[in-house]
Order: sequence, then C-alpha cells, then structure tokens
Amino acid sequence: MPIIASRRLAGAALLLLGGLAQAAGSPTEPLVFGTCGIWPHARCRGADLRHQDLSARDLAGADFTGANLARVDLRAANLAGAIFDGADLTGARLSKANAPGASFRNARMVGADLEFARVMRADFSGADLTAANLEAAKAAFAWFPRARLSNANLQETKFGACNFQGANLEGALLRYTIFPDSSFEGCTGCPTDW
Repeated sequence: MPIIASRRLAGAALLLLGGLAQAAGSPTEPLVFGTCGIWPHARCRGADLRHQDLSARDLAGADFTGANLARVDLRAANLAGAIFDGADLTGARLSKANAPGASFRNARMVGADLEFARVMRADFSGADLTAANLEAAKAAFAWFPRARLSNANLQETKFGACNFQGANLEGALLRYTIFPDSSFEGCTGCPTDW
C-alpha cells in the first residue's frame, strides 16, 4: 500500500509543479501539461496545447505528432528536429523559430506565422500552409511536396534546392522570393522559369 500512496503523492506533486511552472512562465523553467513535459525530446503526442505560450523554449527533438497546437506561441523557440506530423498548428506563431530538420508532414498550418523562421531541411510534405506567412524565412533544402501554400506570403524567402513537387502555390505572394535549384514538377501556381 505505501507504494501506491507514494505514486499518488508523486502524481499530485507533478500536477502541482506543472501548475506552478505554468504560472511562472519563464523559458528556463520546466512546464508540464498533463503527461506532456515542455523540454528537449519531450513526448507530447496528441497533447492539447492550444493557446499556450511556449515562446523561446528549447523543444529540440520533441514529438508533437497529432497534437493540437492551434494558436500556440512558439516564437523564437528551438524546434530543431522536432516532429509535428499531423499536428494542428492553425494560427500558430512560429516567427524567428529555429526549426532545421523539423518535420511538419501533413500538419494543418493554416494562417501560421513563420516570418524569419529558420526551416532549413524541414519537411512540410502534404502540409496545409494556406495563407501562412513565411516572409523572409530561411528554407534551403526544405521539402514541400503536395503542400498547400495557396495565398501564402512567401516574400523575400530563400527556397534554395527545395522540393515543390505537386505543391499548390496559387495566389502566393512571391516578391523577391528566390528558388535556385528547386523542383516544381506537377506544381500548381509555381514559377516555371526560375
């Protein structure tokens, strides 16, 4: 019986600490949302983190597969190698996020803000980035096959050696955008003479 009681106390303490850390909000203090700890390599599959402020957090290698991150604040967060496959990032704020090698496969990112984000080698295969803001993002070697980028703001973004096969860029803003060595096979609304 003492083991069960101690587990219950430990669980209660974890919930209490999670609540206190949430109130504190410092990027260096650990956050806990249910079973999801906000730190590098965290396993937060399917977690509900809507509207949370995770700005400037170190979430390198964290797994947010299928999580609800609608309107989450990830500005200036370290998302290197993080996994957001199938996650809902509708209206998420990722400006100035550092996300090289991150995976956003089939993520819903409608209206997400990735201005000045570093998404080199990131995978956006099948992601819905309709009306997203990627202005001045660094996106060399990123993957966008079958991604929906219609009406997205891609101005001043550097898409060097990116894959846009089967993507949709209809209505996207492309002023001062460069696409050196990028692939556009089967892409709708993509620049064909670059």
